[in-house]
Amino acid sequence: MSGLTSWRLALRLAGRDALRHRGRSVLVLVMIALPVLAVTAADVIIRTQDVSSVEGLDRRLGSADAQLEVPAGGAPVLQAFDPLDGNTSTGGADRVPTAQQLADALGGARLVEQREGDLLVRTEDGVTYAAGTEVDLRDPMTDGLFELASGRWPAVDDEAVVNQAMLDRGYAVGDRLDLVVDGAPSPVIVGVAESTASRGYPLAAGRLGSLGIEVSRAAWGMGPAYLAAGGPVSWETVQELNALGATVLSRAVLTDPPPDSEIPDEIRGWSGGTDDAMIAVIVLVVAMALLEVVLLAGPAFAVTARRQSRTLALMAASGGTPAQSRRVVVGGGVVLGVVAAVSGVLLGIAVGWLLVPVVQHWSSERFGPFDVPWPHLVGIMLFGLVSAVLAAVVPAWIASRQDVVAVLAGRRADRRPSLRSPLLGVGLLGAGIAGSAYGATSASSGEFTIAASAVVAVLGMILLVPVVVVALARLAGRLPLSPRYATRDAARHRTRTVPAVAAVAATVAGVVALGIGVTSDEAENRGTYQAMLPMGDGAVTAPGLTDEQWSRLQDTVAGKLPGADLTPIVGVPESSPIADPEARSYYVEAHLPGKRDGEPLLDGWGSSYGSSILAGDRLPSIVRGISLGDRDRADAALATGRAVIFTDHPVDAGEVVLRASWWTPGDGDELPPVTVPAAFVSYTGTDRVATMVLPHDVLRQLDVPTARVGLAVGGVGISAESERAVADAARSVTSDAGFYVERGYQMPDETMIAQLVLAGLGGVLMLGGTLTATFLALSDARPDLATLASVGASPRRRRSIAASYALVIGFVGATLGALVGFIPGIAVSYPLTRGYAEVRAHYLDIPWLMILGLVVALPLLTAAIVGLCARSRLPLVTRVD
Repeated sequence: MSGLTSWRLALRLAGRDALRHRGRSVLVLVMIALPVLAVTAADVIIRTQDVSSVEGLDRRLGSADAQLEVPAGGAPVLQAFDPLDGNTSTGGADRVPTAQQLADALGGARLVEQREGDLLVRTEDGVTYAAGTEVDLRDPMTDGLFELASGRWPAVDDEAVVNQAMLDRGYAVGDRLDLVVDGAPSPVIVGVAESTASRGYPLAAGRLGSLGIEVSRAAWGMGPAYLAAGGPVSWETVQELNALGATVLSRAVLTDPPPDSEIPDEIRGWSGGTDDAMIAVIVLVVAMALLEVVLLAGPAFAVTARRQSRTLALMAASGGTPAQSRRVVVGGGVVLGVVAAVSGVLLGIAVGWLLVPVVQHWSSERFGPFDVPWPHLVGIMLFGLVSAVLAAVVPAWIASRQDVVAVLAGRRADRRPSLRSPLLGVGLLGAGIAGSAYGATSASSGEFTIAASAVVAVLGMILLVPVVVVALARLAGRLPLSPRYATRDAARHRTRTVPAVAAVAATVAGVVALGIGVTSDEAENRGTYQAMLPMGDGAVTAPGLTDEQWSRLQDTVAGKLPGADLTPIVGVPESSPIADPEARSYYVEAHLPGKRDGEPLLDGWGSSYGSSILAGDRLPSIVRGISLGDRDRADAALATGRAVIFTDHPVDAGEVVLRASWWTPGDGDELPPVTVPAAFVSYTGTDRVATMVLPHDVLRQLDVPTARVGLAVGGVGISAESERAVADAARSVTSDAGFYVERGYQMPDETMIAQLVLAGLGGVLMLGGTLTATFLALSDARPDLATLASVGASPRRRRSIAASYALVIGFVGATLGALVGFIPGIAVSYPLTRGYAEVRAHYLDIPWLMILGLVVALPLLTAAIVGLCARSRLPLVTRVD
């Protein structure tokens, strides 16, 4: 029989067997199709939310052919095909090209001027920022920039549309938009429209001049921008416009780009090349996922091979070769793999389509059109097929080497295990440990060595599972009947037990390793977090205010936070108002005499009080994190005219050198240094809100001014809603005002989601894998359970044995997986949390609760489910004489 004919026969037998045993086939399909479905849905969602330059053309251009932007300087520029991917000026300022010059360069195209900028809008609580766009929204060229939800587009210069986020701030259609700029217009709101690019942030749009954006664009050095319609704009035309001083977003260039060699060399270097590290990570993740699916599907094919053992033995007795026996089992993997891969991809596309609106709800950026990445999905289908075939390889090999006489005689026990596999497993496990240790101490790229070592360690652990199962069976003599029987039966039928235990172990190993890495990285973030204020306190800052403005600001805050303790902060102005580019900002550096380049006195601080250099004759109450004795010593030093310098280590000195400097956006200078008497005070906590407190006499020696730079807010709880209300109210006094509340380290949403997904995924995979593998094993063990029934075992006893079998698989697999997962988990915490030499170099945080849940709670839950769902009455299916 030729190879092709033999495979055709094997596939036909596999198809018939799959239809004959639909329950087992469905389990295999689910175990292979579920990962394929999940990856497909995730890929579809990611591709849909990732808006490419071509997909985003309408939301940037409307229906125009191009968008032209001219920097205020008017110098010639170089750009990539998409100017957002890179553009740069090539020379000094020339002159800004006129609209007529740009239109002529485009062959007489029609131009519509467009202005975008930030707005300050008065609201019920005070003042808020909003995005503004000035353009004629009734012009067909702007179709696609906004979506009109209700009302109409502005028809005159005194009208505007806003979005729902602006209405949520207290406005309604028919109101006038109150813009906080001297001489700004106050347009009437005539409609509600949403941006096609983003949502959630307040915005307003109207005709040219309706929002006063031209003034703000000029203040930021931005020139005019235009939408152009008149035919496709070629790359040659784009380069001509670049020479005039305009960057160009061309629809024709992005939809049909020229060769990459056309991109100027100065810009080509901006784009990132191939990230070899990311490719390595992706390859390792795919390898681990493939191993996971193979192990999860392995028990099903092991049971299938056991069910086919008599058929295969008859084939062998009739002259069939071991290769033909292997093809029959592997053929089952091919048939079920194809069905699972195709159905998983199709269902994944449907699930992705259903989940896109849900994910969009949590994103402020609007997704692109529904995108099905077929090249990716073909790879995912191949992944599912390959995983099914690989899952069938080991059972096929074992089936081809079975004892034909023993099988035909009805003897079901496995062969005695050889020493080769355990020895190889010990070697691989040792190599995995060594590789992880090397990766932990490696100076660079240690994560990839650890990830590769994790795969090796898991493979070594899998080869050791038979030894562990047999060892447990020998130690089970003192256990009650049901767990003793289950443990010894698991050792006797290792062919069905080992894949199930290995599947659980591999799942838990991956979850534990990733869990330790994520929580350790989060522990470093929490441990190195630098508080800007005392916990729960707030600070209002606003540079360059007069005393009268500060009084108004203080009254405004007091009105929003009744009962709050408000403390004025006096210090050196370290920042200047945006509206006054000539105002100077100052900074004072402190070092020991003759040690300017030595160890810094204070390594790490943060302040939201408006200045880290405070002024006064007593230590301000806002400075915390120092002992009572040091506070008294600091007060005494300031009272006698000495500077107080904060440190994070003991300093034995009596003088300090102070070097002051100032700067403006276009100038700066360093002032002569001054050596003054000083007292050095060490921080005991992380609330390092100041670097020094200087008496007014010392500041006069430095020739550095002082001013009221902030307002400390304490004594009351400040909710997130109150924080926004105070910030808006403060901006009603000055647009430069800011309000910050110290809430300590806040875990990022993406980290919390990652931890929840990790725990949930691990639980689902372990629970699903254990249940599926257990029910498959129980299906294979039905003759043994039926024999128990024939000798008088009660239904409760059979359910107890089934639950014990699930407990053996779940507990042994979870314990082995957790132990192996500790190896890469602890190792990867070193490169993940490695800091600078002067900072603590290592953080380790083990998620014990999650691990206990995986090792103890889930096996017990699995055993309970199996005990409740297992069949208690089975027919006697065979009798061995």
